Amino acid sequence: MVDFSMYVPPFMHERLLGNEIVQYVLAALAIVMGAALRRLLSRLLSKGIFQLTKRYTAGVTEDELHSLLIKPLSTIFFLLTLYFAFGLLTYPVPPDAPAGFQPWPVVALHKLFLIAIISTITWVVLRLVDFALLVVQRRTAYTHANHPGTTRLDSQFLPFAKDLLKVLVIILGFMIMLGEVFAVNVTALIGGLGIGGLAVAFAAKESLENLIASFTIFLDQPFGVGDLVKVGEVNGTVEKIGFRSTRLRTAERSYVTVPNKSMIDKPLDNLSLRTARRVGFTLLFDQATTSAQLHAIIDEAVALMKEHALVTADVQMKFNALTPFGKEVTVQYFVETTSYDEYLNVKEDLNYCIIEVVERQGGCFATQRMEKV
Repeated sequence: MVDFSMYVPPFMHERLLGNEIVQYVLAALAIVMGAALRRLLSRLLSKGIFQLTKRYTAGVTEDELHSLLIKPLSTIFFLLTLYFAFGLLTYPVPPDAPAGFQPWPVVALHKLFLIAIISTITWVVLRLVDFALLVVQRRTAYTHANHPGTTRLDSQFLPFAKDLLKVLVIILGFMIMLGEVFAVNVTALIGGLGIGGLAVAFAAKESLENLIASFTIFLDQPFGVGDLVKVGEVNGTVEKIGFRSTRLRTAERSYVTVPNKSMIDKPLDNLSLRTARRVGFTLLFDQATTSAQLHAIIDEAVALMKEHALVTADVQMKFNALTPFGKEVTVQYFVETTSYDEYLNVKEDLNYCIIEVVERQGGCFATQRMEKV
């Protein structure tokens, strides 16, 4: 075997804090090499993962997988480099130490390394969950594009499943850390939770209620992602259904978070499931408007409203009441659309039509007559 120590200058064998200078140099070189190569090694490993899974990942690019895995994988490589570099050093041991004694720096560094490596591996698994759900979402989008009649349950269940899987991964990583780093008997700990489980359940009562409510939402499907709903005083479009809350985007573009329990406990109006939108209002004509004019106005206005392509046949316009202030005529019709903008456009068009009819028949609104006096 070749002895490389003969090529090392004598001063490199000088000892400093229990180690030769050459050991510090080798440790530093290992850290520098690891820092320089970690991104390259991470990309190569990520590329290998993509090659193994590409037949199942249609619709997701290699760059998207790289963007998810590069940082956690490079962190793992760097941690391994640090562990190797610190392993090149020796640590002082007391003369009277028993066999197998590990100095406290070694024990502390080993525990810190385990904490860091378990946390980073958990990070990698979380990113793989993101990648798997991204693949499923792309396939779901493709299915919906080619089969518009398919259910939307998967599109609203996927974010919930993603969050739930991440929580389970984090809990599993924490349990492994307790067992490997702190030597906790995880099995006994889980068994002991049965005693304190009741207290934990009471403490987390609201969270558990919201979790159960989320399953109720997915099973009963009173609404889905993209629906316009009104619950209590909140009115907005559903953007996400999580395992604790539902996020709504209001007409003011604000982002409202509503606990899932409130979404099923309070009366909920799914506005997107309306077959039509109702329009109702009252017109007040002055006393000078004759009965013949009212008949003509009502007949012509009803005919025009019924001719509109988006208005249903059950149009009502009735001479409802005589008051000291004028003659009241109630108007009601339904617009066959789920689009709020289209609903407003139809209302505007028919309002102009009613005004033009009143003007043609010589009628006059009470407010207009009062302004002339």
